[in-house]
Parts: sequence; structure tokens; C-alpha cells
Amino acid sequence: MNNLLPLELVTLARRVIDENRVIGRRLSVAESCTGGLVSAALTEIPGSSDVFDAGFVTYSNEAKTALLGVAGDVIDTFGAVSLATAWAMAHGAVAKSGSDIAVAITGIAGPGGGSDRKPVGTVVFALAKAGDDPEDAVTDQREFGDLGRAGIRLQAALCALELLLPEA
Repeated sequence: MNNLLPLELVTLARRVIDENRVIGRRLSVAESCTGGLVSAALTEIPGSSDVFDAGFVTYSNEAKTALLGVAGDVIDTFGAVSLATAWAMAHGAVAKSGSDIAVAITGIAGPGGGSDRKPVGTVVFALAKAGDDPEDAVTDQREFGDLGRAGIRLQAALCALELLLPEA
């Protein structure tokens, strides 16, 4: 077996590692619904330690608060799956790891847990860079639909990796 993970995920992770290595940028990841899938993809690449600093799997709200410093009132007010929570997770990952850039992923992979407002397949992303004005953080919400748990997690991981590619 050459790869533990889907080829498209490993191929994109290789691009992320290679392109960030060229510019000397270190990165970290704060994951909830992907449960470490992005970190696993990055570490599938030999030599990834040149670029990858840390992966935080903060599945519970308590872990988001304890490990990343997400304020409890942010989660209480906006929910764990929200732009505000993803933003705080990304900034927490940069602060806790000392990396140059971090991506955060939080969402509803299903099969349960969705609502009319946030159906299964809703995933929120945030990207934060060290030294940037917090207002400059990039946030995005995607509705993947009910692709099944594995399908949603794969699509979320691919989107997170895309965010970690250096800008053209």
C-alpha cells in the first residue's frame, strides 16, 4: 500500500507541503469535523515536518476552548459550526503553534446533528496568518449536501488544503 488516504487528498497535500516549503512558510491545522484528516494527509508526505507545525483535533466544544482558546461565549452565541468559531479556532492555532498560517474546519458531517439552518454537509472554514490584522482572516461556509459522512469529510479536507496553498 502506497497511501493510506485517497490519492486526490495526498496529491493536494503534497502540493501544499511543496509550495509552502518553497516560500519558507510553516502551517498548522485546527480540525473538528475532519477529525485529523487534514493533518493525516499532510503527514503522509515525506519531509512534511519542514512545513507542518501542529494539528489540533478539537472535536468537542470543551477542546476548542481548552486547546485553542475559543471563548465559550462565542460557541454559545454562534454555535460550534459558525464563522465566528472557525475564525477563533484558526487564530488560536496560529497563536498556540507559532506557525505562519493556520486553517480551521468545523462542520456537520452527519448522519445526524443537522438542522434547517445548518443541515448535514454544512462546513465552515477560516484561514489566519500570523501578524495579520484579525479582521483580515478569511472565512467561508460551504454546503456540501448529504454526501455521507466520509464524502463530507473528504470534501472539507480538500477545501482546507486548498486554503493552505500560497496565493498566486
